[in-house]
Amino acid sequence: MTKQQMKGEVRAMKEFFDRSTRVLEEADSTFAPAEGMFTVAQQVAHAAQTIEWFFAGVFSSGGFDLDFATLDKQVRTVTSLAAARQWLERAFAAAQSAIEAHSEPEWASPLPAGPILGGLPGYTVFNGLTDHTAHHRGALTVYSRLLGKVPPMPYGGS
Repeated sequence: MTKQQMKGEVRAMKEFFDRSTRVLEEADSTFAPAEGMFTVAQQVAHAAQTIEWFFAGVFSSGGFDLDFATLDKQVRTVTSLAAARQWLERAFAAAQSAIEAHSEPEWASPLPAGPILGGLPGYTVFNGLTDHTAHHRGALTVYSRLLGKVPPMPYGGS
């Protein structure tokens, strides 16, 4: 996978996520369909955190951080959609910077052994990121509909 393709994947993820969730407003921040589920703000924060998590795992000698309880606690503190969106913006920007900061051979190097993509080329994280962001933007479109809003089609149009 070339750097240009990686950058394009990140741009598309961001565009689709932003478009799918733009009907959500700050007043929707604390909405969750049921007790214990992520709120709107937490869904967005989790997507941001996971982008950072994937990129950190690619170039960490220790591999991916598997302390999911701590990661969950961090996300559960988020109560503002605006703050979550800022985190997501930073995560997408950092992803683009990380792509640029490493050569294509570095991206093709095997990931550390372990349960998360162990031994596969580093660029395989883009498949996981695409799936993960699609999953959470899909959940957020359901949240939107539960709030009586109609999310736009993510793949085109205005």
